[in-house]
Amino acid sequence: MSNPKELRYSKEHEWLSAAADGVSTVGITEHAANALGDVVFVQLPEVGETVTAGETCGELESTKSVSELYAPVTGEVVEANQDVVDDPSLVNSAPFEGGWLFKVRVTAEQDDLMSADEYTEFSGS
Repeated sequence: MSNPKELRYSKEHEWLSAAADGVSTVGITEHAANALGDVVFVQLPEVGETVTAGETCGELESTKSVSELYAPVTGEVVEANQDVVDDPSLVNSAPFEGGWLFKVRVTAEQDDLMSADEYTEFSGS
């Protein structure tokens, strides 16, 4: 799978959709999901919580390790993907579709978000 062109990417391997009505969707990339291995537990930020770009906002636990989840933007969490909490394997099987993590009303973005081509070169995937 290639990295979808319409998304932007962080150096921490999160993806971010374009803001529709000020709200963007956040997930982890296929590259990150593959590196993690089988995801068995997901802790997401709570609805109403403010996340800050570049800071941790949750974690993903796999059969190999526990990894921090970083916010690619600053804003208020407006939805958490309960399907992923109930079935963490969605992160591995559909990282760009049903395996999305949370939606955030964006108030500020990181300066270093990458295009799909830049992320592919950065990650080697």
